[in-house]
Amino acid sequence: MTDIVNLNAFRKKKARAEKEKQAEQNRVKHGRTKAEKEASKAEEERVRRRLDGHRAEDEGNEPA
Repeated sequence: MTDIVNLNAFRKKKARAEKEKQAEQNRVKHGRTKAEKEASKAEEERVRRRLDGHRAEDEGNEPA
């Protein structure tokens, strides 16, 4: 036989899990020191500049 499942309890459990997941993401995103944020920003800028440097010069003139 199968187990009986209370749907309200299931929904609440799922909602708690989603909130915990969001809280974890927020802790990672906002729980950094100023130095860590600046280092991350510098790394993102370095990667962006590197990618921009590898772009083709005539980006708008693609063959049809």
